[in-house]
Amino acid sequence: MRLQEYWGVGPKTAELLEAELGVERAVRAIESADVGTLVDAGLPRGRATRILRRATGAAGLDTLGTGDARDVYGDLLELAAADALTAGAADRIRVLTPLETREAAEERLDRIDAATAVWTGLDGDERESVIGTFAEYDAAGAGRRAAVEAALALRSVGDGDGPFDRLADLDAESLADAVDALGAVEGEFGGAGADPDALSVGEGADERLDSLRTQLAAARRLNDAALDVLETVRGQGVRSLEEFQRAVLSYVAEETGVAAGEVRSVAPDEARDETDFVSATLRALVAELEGRVADREATVAAELRDVLDEAGESVAVAVDAVDALAFDLSLARFAATHDLTRPTLVEDGLAVRGARNLFIDGDIQPITYGVGTHGVTGGADEAPDPPSGDRVAVLTGANSGGKTTLLETLCGVALLAAMGLPVPAEAAEVGRFDAVVFHRRHASFNAGVLESTLRSVVPPLTGEGRALMLVDEFEAITEPGRAADLLNGLVDLTVDRGALGVFVTHLADDLSPLPTTARVDGIFAEGLTDDLDLRVDYQPRFGTVGRSTPEFIVSRLVANARDRDERAAFRSIAAAVGEEAVQRTLSDAEWEA
Repeated sequence: MRLQEYWGVGPKTAELLEAELGVERAVRAIESADVGTLVDAGLPRGRATRILRRATGAAGLDTLGTGDARDVYGDLLELAAADALTAGAADRIRVLTPLETREAAEERLDRIDAATAVWTGLDGDERESVIGTFAEYDAAGAGRRAAVEAALALRSVGDGDGPFDRLADLDAESLADAVDALGAVEGEFGGAGADPDALSVGEGADERLDSLRTQLAAARRLNDAALDVLETVRGQGVRSLEEFQRAVLSYVAEETGVAAGEVRSVAPDEARDETDFVSATLRALVAELEGRVADREATVAAELRDVLDEAGESVAVAVDAVDALAFDLSLARFAATHDLTRPTLVEDGLAVRGARNLFIDGDIQPITYGVGTHGVTGGADEAPDPPSGDRVAVLTGANSGGKTTLLETLCGVALLAAMGLPVPAEAAEVGRFDAVVFHRRHASFNAGVLESTLRSVVPPLTGEGRALMLVDEFEAITEPGRAADLLNGLVDLTVDRGALGVFVTHLADDLSPLPTTARVDGIFAEGLTDDLDLRVDYQPRFGTVGRSTPEFIVSRLVANARDRDERAAFRSIAAAVGEEAVQRTLSDAEWEA
């Protein structure tokens, strides 16, 4: 297969990959989503990630209907990758895409459930041991020896349950022998495309080989400095050629560690002069030692290869098992860190109970919400039951009331479930969506923005697939009167096409009668805190139009005015929104303080 047939691989990238990896190895790296290999070959990590996402999940990426949906998708994967136990697992997480079948999503959720149960069942010391083992694996280069050592270290963790069952049947004795052999060789051993002749013996594998290599290195140093050897021996005051030759042999033996008799055996029987004798002796000794080193290395390599051939299958299983274990436990760690829950995958509907936005830190109010047909209830915490059966919800309410955050939360839940990942909610039912259209508020008031927005949000409603429409303040891109007409049209189109939608707007009162399967929900501001911050009930009230309650904002501006003139100016604004309401709000805040 030509490398340029892959999305994002142009002539220069193909040339780089072919030069660094070869076509076959580059194709294997792309098909197996091996980000690390492509990065090591010289590709920037971001580019490698984009190439592999397209290569392994192009159909899933088509689910991301807008740039804002793609932003949420990328942010979610980065958040998950932050909990990865190895660099390789982080790379695998970054290339996840929405899955094409419900069966694939359920299978991944099953694996994460099993891994999470084991991960949360470990005590603190056991978890730290697992984290440390994978850190050592990464630090050692994540190669075959590192994988075998990690597999042996992890066999006793988790009692062989869940993701650890991959390690239970490994031949520990064979792997222990393989660790020593793998530590003794250099170069790639085993696996598709490995060159058997590339296997060489490393230092420390064989004492005799190490000694011969030391002697060879010393002999080469002397050979490179033959004239220095000549002058050194001459400086010993020898009087004849015979004495000179004996002194040379003794000096070389002492400097190289080679027995004097062995040095004598390679020395020339005849030499033109002293210089010729030194040069010929050293050249011959280097050649002799090179032969001995090669012979001994071949013998040791053959012995090691026998060990590795015998353990080859076990090593391959261990390598794959450690890679899969790191991936599953990384997702389990992500689920445990953020208290994620397995969603119920359904054909229609999107509903959550106690949902949270993963990108907001601190103490946040969980939200219960839903559109479409579902069976999610408010639960025991007295949250209202989200209505079932409505295809569209028009969400209204206070500025800074969390409407956009709710859309982002729903988008995140839909995308996580589509990737077979748990979601941030107490309970969730998530339907199958061919396109997730998330559109944030973009306050640019011109025809170009309107056109580009319509080009973005309308096409997913065409064709046979089901879309999830999450659109924020459509009125921000055109004049209010026309925005209401456009929003009416978008709501009608969403219902007609069998899609689901949540549309945030301040124009609920300007909309024409909505379809019978659409409703209006509201978020309400309830006052100011003692710090004059807006106090909001972020849980939408179903079937109720929310109000922006500008008196709360104006009240805060009056209270925080820098001087009398500024306060007087804000009081004039207060008169427009209702002086009495502003004064009551300020009084309430002062009373609470």
